[in-house]
Amino acid sequence: MMNDPIGDMLTRIRNAQMRGKSTVKTPASKLRAWVLDVLASEGYIRSYEKSATDNGQGELTISLKYFEGTPVIREIKRVSKPGRRVYMSVQDIPVVRNGLGVSIVSTPKGVMSDAAARSANVGGEVLCTVF
Repeated sequence: MMNDPIGDMLTRIRNAQMRGKSTVKTPASKLRAWVLDVLASEGYIRSYEKSATDNGQGELTISLKYFEGTPVIREIKRVSKPGRRVYMSVQDIPVVRNGLGVSIVSTPKGVMSDAAARSANVGGEVLCTVF
């Protein structure tokens, strides 16, 4: 049983990039897909595809992105964990590396980047930070 599916996905991405893999697979869920949508729109991954497996559980295949042989994602950290949820108002959403990175926030209006959350004037649960 997996307690932290988002943390598991982030760890799979981190490990695959350390090994220089071009793709990585993870079990599918709506929340994982929403987080991957933000990563793709911010340019940290190429894309992702959903496919079905034999047992009926979906699977997401993530295409990782590299620039001159080095991974585009230098650092990816889980902020809000199952044991300690981190909620922040729109004024308190962290700025990652002076705006060079991005925080992914789960808001009542959906999962979005920190810049999108500020423009929508909505806070929520800070899922992770990416640089």
